[in-house]
Amino acid sequence: EPGFSAEKSSSVPQKKSHVLVGVTGSVAALKLPLLIAELLKIPGLEVKVVTTERAKHFYNAQEIPVTLYSDEDEWQLWKGRSDPVLHIELRRWADLMLVAPLDANTLAKLANGICDNLLTCVIRAWDLSKPLLFCPAMNTAMWEHPITAQQVEQLKGFGYTEIPCVVKKLMCGDEGQSFCMSSDW
Repeated sequence: EPGFSAEKSSSVPQKKSHVLVGVTGSVAALKLPLLIAELLKIPGLEVKVVTTERAKHFYNAQEIPVTLYSDEDEWQLWKGRSDPVLHIELRRWADLMLVAPLDANTLAKLANGICDNLLTCVIRAWDLSKPLLFCPAMNTAMWEHPITAQQVEQLKGFGYTEIPCVVKKLMCGDEGQSFCMSSDW
């Protein structure tokens, strides 16, 4: 803008972007600490994580330097009628949601509208005017089952964006499709 110096514009506080990361019970959840570390390198980005109970098996919560929510938080926050509802508060807070990894179980739940945990409730209540990205991650035999393609297409039909799998050696020893944020992981 004419007459508006660069010095003054740099002193104007920039709005932080809010990214909500959902993590599910795929062995690829091992990469959650790496994913969060990479996201935190982006200036102006604030990150929170919603985890399923099964995902907790694959990472150490102490290695996650951001707020981490799970099912028990949903019920501890709400005590009465006027109290905030966590899945709605998280939906409002986030500018973008990234579900990485998205396991076969949660994929099936989302495609069918099941919301039986904090993560699936956030997604069911998601504001469809905001981006939601999902990274499928499962064993190749599960990925190649015909229902998986139908479920992925269902999520795309909701307006969600798939981040495709890559082919690599899986933890179980099979060669096949897997969630991967970088070719060298």
